[in-house]
Amino acid sequence: MAVQNNPRITEQLEAWVKENKGHAVLGTTAQYIPALGKVDPGKLGICMIDEDGHYYCAGDTDTEFTLQSISKALTFVALSCHYGLDFVLERVDVEPTGEAFNSIVPFEIHRPNKPFNPFINAGAITISSLLPGQNAQKKFEFLKGFLEELLGHPIEIDKEVYDSEWATSHRNRALAYYLKEAKFLELEVEEALDIYISQCSIKVSVKDLALLGLILAYDGYNPITKVKHFSEEIAQVTKVLMVTCGMYNSSGNFAAHVGIPAKSGVSGGIMAAVPPKLHSQTYEFRAGAGIGVYGPAIDVQGNSAAGTMMLRQISKEWDLSIF
Repeated sequence: MAVQNNPRITEQLEAWVKENKGHAVLGTTAQYIPALGKVDPGKLGICMIDEDGHYYCAGDTDTEFTLQSISKALTFVALSCHYGLDFVLERVDVEPTGEAFNSIVPFEIHRPNKPFNPFINAGAITISSLLPGQNAQKKFEFLKGFLEELLGHPIEIDKEVYDSEWATSHRNRALAYYLKEAKFLELEVEEALDIYISQCSIKVSVKDLALLGLILAYDGYNPITKVKHFSEEIAQVTKVLMVTCGMYNSSGNFAAHVGIPAKSGVSGGIMAAVPPKLHSQTYEFRAGAGIGVYGPAIDVQGNSAAGTMMLRQISKEWDLSIF
């Protein structure tokens, strides 16, 4: 896939990166995961990819980082592809919670018959435990193979981040024990956590996120390779979840001001899917696009502070909102 050197688009993205870098002061790196806490909070990069495979990149685009909660959307897709959407939705709901992504409160107060959605940690750990395979290793290998098929290249875990998360995942362990008691988990607690932390620790680039976003924007179809990876129904449910739950507790605000299906992670990554919008009067990306953003200084909700502000500006200027 060649880089498209369109001066107008590339220069505009470069200007917006420069303009929004200062918003990093509104956040800080994820200090509760030591390996993430020590990265440079001032980085900001973006890549967009169109239906012809042309990349438009600006800022800090060479840095690799970990998927973190972005993996929740991808694992949901992978599981739905294998077992069917009905199987997955029988075990995890699609309702926003109004609580923090790692909250135990819903289990104590509401006693739900299943986790509220696959983007909160309880739902994500449940989804991870359901992946096909006889043990944690086989289940992760299935997910790894699925992602490598989408991306077209090998992927690997950031071992330092994995070890850092494993040592500090006390709340996730507590959640997993609640899930085990409620008979949601298909594995023992430590095995389920192993898969979940492994998927969060997968290394990616903003180009990878942009490509994944493009495939979602095209309802599971890669317009570059002409390969259909998953069904339109799975893609549409995933994008609805991205709109309603994808940006943690600021999902409603993001939907109102940005209006693009997106999933963030506490590493500072954001994967966004811009569906084709042929009625738009704006020239840029009328046929849809995938967007990958990296800005490791996150706000109190867990989203990239500078990245979110930049996407807000881009969506407004280029009329990318789906609403």
